Amino acid sequence: MGGVEEFNMRTLALAPFAALAMFAAPVAPAVAQEGAMHGERHMMTMQGTTLTVSAEARTSERPDIATINAGVVAEAPTAEAALAENARRMNAVIAAIKRSGVADRDIQTSQLSVQPQTVYAENTPPRITGYQATNMVSVRVRNLANVGKTVDALVGQGGNQLNGISFGLDNPDAALDRARVEAMKKVRARAELYAQAAGMTVDRILSIQEGGFITPPRPYAAMAMRADLAEGTPVQAGEVDLTANVTVVFALK
Repeated sequence: MGGVEEFNMRTLALAPFAALAMFAAPVAPAVAQEGAMHGERHMMTMQGTTLTVSAEARTSERPDIATINAGVVAEAPTAEAALAENARRMNAVIAAIKRSGVADRDIQTSQLSVQPQTVYAENTPPRITGYQATNMVSVRVRNLANVGKTVDALVGQGGNQLNGISFGLDNPDAALDRARVEAMKKVRARAELYAQAAGMTVDRILSIQEGGFITPPRPYAAMAMRADLAEGTPVQAGEVDLTANVTVVFALK
């Protein structure tokens, strides 16, 4: 009896391993088959011919909006006095800007600061001699004929800081779309050219990537626009260049 029980116990102990072996046996062929299928798909992908083409198109437009960055810098012995003097002059500047035809929504504070004026000397600690208050605004002028007049108005009312004028398009989408269409035409023509030279044809587009930017105005058309400006500080608007870049991946056949 002891021998029979020992045999049965060994049989029961080995049974789980036998079951595992039965389930594990088909795994290797299945993995191999799946790997072969992946290999076939990979080979099919590698056998396809692709062509990547990039092109750029540019359009030049007359700007229809100008942005002036200007304001007031005031100094006084105390921070409170400097800020008060700056506020007095800045209120007059903003009122003058509005009288020149600029709407409230086109005037935005871009900088407001109060800083100590410090003197540094050798072998002595730094010494504060006064305070400087700065208040700058960004002004959008939608009528370019008033740009020079607006500059004169703000300077005439106490504005003593002018950081520059930039020109642009209020809505550049339409101009950029024209450049995008032209860039795609160039890409397609080049793709057809390369495919024909290789003895193939363009099958379809696999991907499209685009980029675009607006460059600062060029003084090319400045003299033509200067006649449209009102009397006052001469301002040259130039032209704005808008560029569209596109990269397309084609499948050839």
